[in-house]
Amino acid sequence: MRFILAAAALLTFAAPALAAAPTEEQKAEFYEVCVGISQNTELCTCKAEAAMTLIDERFMSVVIASMKGGSPAAADYDAYNTYVAKSNQVCKPNY
Repeated sequence: MRFILAAAALLTFAAPALAAAPTEEQKAEFYEVCVGISQNTELCTCKAEAAMTLIDERFMSVVIASMKGGSPAAADYDAYNTYVAKSNQVCKPNY
C-alpha cells in the first residue's frame, strides 16, 4: 500500500498539467493565415498538423497572433522559439 501511495504521489508531481489541445477551428485559422503569408500549402498543412501535437490551445492563439504580426509576450518568447524550431524539424527536416 505504501508503494502505491508513493507512486501516486510521484506521478502527481512528475506529470505535467494536461492542457487543452488546439481546436479544429484554430487549426483551420492557422492554415489560412500560414497560406496567406507563404502561399505554400504543403508546408502549411504540415505546420498545422504539427501544431496540433506540439502546442496547446492557449499557445496556438499566441502562434496565430504572431503569424498575424503580433509578438509573443515576454513570458512566451522562449516557448515560441522552441515551437518554431520543433515545427521546422518536423516540416523542414533539412532546414
